This record gives sequence, structure tokens and C-alpha cells, in this order.
Amino acid sequence: MKLLVVEDDATTGNYIARGLREEGHVVDLLANGRSGLIEATTGAYDVLIVDRMLPELDGLSLVKTLRGAGNRTAVLLLTAMGDVEDRIAGLNAGADDYLVKPFAFGELSARVAALARRPQSLEAETVLKAGDLEMNLVTRAVTRGGVEIDLLPREFALLEHLLRRKGRVQTRTMLLEGVWDLSFDPQTNVVETHVSRLRAKVDKPFARDLVQTVRGAGYRITE
Repeated sequence: MKLLVVEDDATTGNYIARGLREEGHVVDLLANGRSGLIEATTGAYDVLIVDRMLPELDGLSLVKTLRGAGNRTAVLLLTAMGDVEDRIAGLNAGADDYLVKPFAFGELSARVAALARRPQSLEAETVLKAGDLEMNLVTRAVTRGGVEIDLLPREFALLEHLLRRKGRVQTRTMLLEGVWDLSFDPQTNVVETHVSRLRAKVDKPFARDLVQTVRGAGYRITE
């Protein structure tokens, strides 16, 4: 699953993200509500795990804004506020579930899995696009201008990562964490090698490049 954790406490956030990554999930971690809202509306996540008390934009407002925009991604709201009134407020804001701190990671993991099985998770994007490039996440078919492109599993994962964040620069560290699930730099050119191979397949045979290098920053895919 692809999960977004919005938690301003670094210890708690890293604890959640590390545990979920160990279970094999792709996890993005952000520390403030405004950034969380932007990422949640553009990142095509299966489940959002949102702290209630966040800087810049609180968790309730984040969820209300998402729902108001028609975003139905499942939301698990985390909070130290455990009174019945607080839980009601969270659910009325549009959260799908509510977990009170402190919590056991096993319970959080089980709740996330249950939310992912709910019908709204089926509304996630099944086709990602950039210009004339299309990726079907169900059939795992990739085409450009109607021409089928054969990608290896890691190339597919790299392209999916870039397409889900279309227009946004992805640093080497972001790619290592999101595609290879590495929280450390292996001191190899694995990212550069795979980007080069991906370009040879999705860009070189065509008239216009979609995968761009942003000098000194990283890579992005554009229209």
C-alpha cells in the first residue's frame, strides 16, 4: 500500500513510518498540515494517517478540506484527545477511524489494513498519465502514443513514483526511500542507472522527453 503519515512529532512519525515500511508499504512522512493537505490531494494514497494537532493546518481542517474537495481516501486520525466529544468531532469532520495516543503499533497496522479494504479505497487512480504516456496500474501496461513499452519491475516502480508526483522534483533520497525502500544511501549509482534505463525506453524512441533532470536537485516527470 501507499500511505501518507502527517505527524509533527518526529519520534512518533518516524516510529510509525519505519514500522509500516518494514511491513512492505510505501510511506511518505510530513510534519505539518498544509504540506500534508497538498500531498494528500496529489499523491494518490491508499490510507492517510493524520495527527489531529498539526502546525499550519490542524488535522480536522485537513480532513474537512479533503472531503469538501471530493477526496474519499481513507483517513485514520491520531490524537491524544480521547474524550467522546473529540472522537465525534473527528468522525464528523470526515475521518474514517480514530486512534488515541498512546497506541500499540500492532493496532495501528490492523486499523490501516482494515481501512484499505473498505470500498472507498477502490476509488484510487488506476491509470497514471503524463502527456501521451499512460500507465495502467491494474494491467501493469505502459504505453506512449499507443506504443507498448516493456518495463522491468524496478523500472515500473520508478516510473510509477514519478508519475504519482508529476511536476514535482524527486531527490535521490526520495527515490531511494520510495522505490527501493532504503533509509540510507548505498553509495552506488543505482538511481542514476535506473533513470537512464527508464529514459531509454520512455523517452529516447519518441520526439519529446518527459523525464527531466533538475540540476543539483533530482528528477521529475512533466507533461
